[in-house]
Amino acid sequence: MTTSTRPRTLRAVIARHAALRPDQPAVVCAGRTLTYRELDRESERTARVLRACGVGPGSRVGYLGKEAVEYWELAFACARAGAVLVPVNWRLTAQEVDHILRDSTTEVLLVDEEHLPVAAEVQKGLPTLRTVLCLDADTPGAASLAARKGSLSGAPEPAGEGADGDGDGDGDGEDSPVVQIYTSGTSGLPKGVVLAHRSFFNVAEAMEDNGLDWLDWLPGDRALIGLPGFHIGGLSYGMQAFNAGATVVSLPAFISSDAVRVIETERVTTAIVAPAMLELMLLEPAAARGALGSLRKVVYGGSPIGEDLLNRAIGVLDCHFLQIYGSSETGNFALCLPPADHVPGSPRLRAAGRPYPGIEVRIEDPEGRELPTGEVGEVCVRTPARMLGYWRLPEATGRTVVDGWVHMGDAGYLDEDGYLHVRDRVNDMIVVAGENVYPKEIEDALARHPAVAGAAVVGLPHERWGESVHARVVLEPGQQAGARDLLLFLRGRLADFKIPTSYDFAEALPRNPSGKILRRAVRDELAAARG
Repeated sequence: MTTSTRPRTLRAVIARHAALRPDQPAVVCAGRTLTYRELDRESERTARVLRACGVGPGSRVGYLGKEAVEYWELAFACARAGAVLVPVNWRLTAQEVDHILRDSTTEVLLVDEEHLPVAAEVQKGLPTLRTVLCLDADTPGAASLAARKGSLSGAPEPAGEGADGDGDGDGDGEDSPVVQIYTSGTSGLPKGVVLAHRSFFNVAEAMEDNGLDWLDWLPGDRALIGLPGFHIGGLSYGMQAFNAGATVVSLPAFISSDAVRVIETERVTTAIVAPAMLELMLLEPAAARGALGSLRKVVYGGSPIGEDLLNRAIGVLDCHFLQIYGSSETGNFALCLPPADHVPGSPRLRAAGRPYPGIEVRIEDPEGRELPTGEVGEVCVRTPARMLGYWRLPEATGRTVVDGWVHMGDAGYLDEDGYLHVRDRVNDMIVVAGENVYPKEIEDALARHPAVAGAAVVGLPHERWGESVHARVVLEPGQQAGARDLLLFLRGRLADFKIPTSYDFAEALPRNPSGKILRRAVRDELAAARG
């Protein structure tokens, strides 16, 4: 496809495939299937519902629920309306959901029946949230998306000038915002990463232009999205599948037995998962019986693959493996460890990968100077897919994106072949089975317990999940609290995956002369104790 004929917006992508392959399944989830013609039609109807609710260009529209065909339908409806999709992690507590919807000024929220109580709880205190629509039509006492679509009258709205990607009048040009993903930061509060349409096109186009098959798409491909849609990995891979005219196969939530069954019944050819998910799938009895035999490529991210896991996967699956590295701030995958480097025993298995065409990586010292090959510093990425910025946080944006370079918060080095090796984290972030966890948010929550004087939260290596959350706690004089007390206290205040799974108690926390907690000292001490 030439550059001039490529679609450059999400709206244009679906319109194109609805014309080219109208009867091909576009998305499959929980027993429901929408063809490309139906996805185009239903996203148009949902866009009309959004407009009737007062949504216009730049309005924020939230989604709180597990994966469903309506999630992808809503993403393209927002693109049609010029609105911005705000996907909310359904594992968060009501307090955490409240912050995201409040900060984003979400006006309309789509929610599944399971999470309707949370939506009802937070709506009371949110002045901007005018409308809550339930996905399930038969939920008593709740306004439903299906009912609103059913009440529409008149002919479908024309695609208009914006459908070809020029964005005239509709706020849907390739540089217009279309998604706002929330990711935590060192401040402890989630920040809204605003992404434009272009974030979902640049990487695939660069690979096509350079003849690379790292993330290739073949006719008839069916892609399992094991990572959730509120995660940049799941959202980006899903959109790349739609861009290629493939079929997206979603799981309402990742359960290893369901994933194996769906791969077999839907004849899935490519999948994106975290390494922990892949390990759980290989443990399923059906995997040994050939249930995963349709796979030709497994894409994974969040942490490197262990050599033992790779050996087992190669023994069960006759397919290629591909590691991706990026962040919400880079807007898409930035580096890749190609299939050719997935050789048992190869030192490259410990690398994050090398940049996609058109993307640059460099290592900087604390003063912003570029470091030579082999020296460890902060990883910085320059990519045309990067975020527009953090929502209403210009100072935080300026700290993360400097002269076009996204500062990743990882410490690493480049080898002589240009492969990135990540050695540590500059910002102390913990990754639990692909979920980003930030220590300060947990430390602040622990500090609200009346018996806690202070806490230092760190990540510990975990064989299955990559890392687990550990808290070192200092109690107030004369106060008592144990691990179970703290666990019960945090439930309902933090999402389950953020709650520490282990604790130790100390008289004091290591600090530098200015009083800052030295989490690295805690990690080093715990590592020495483990040998």
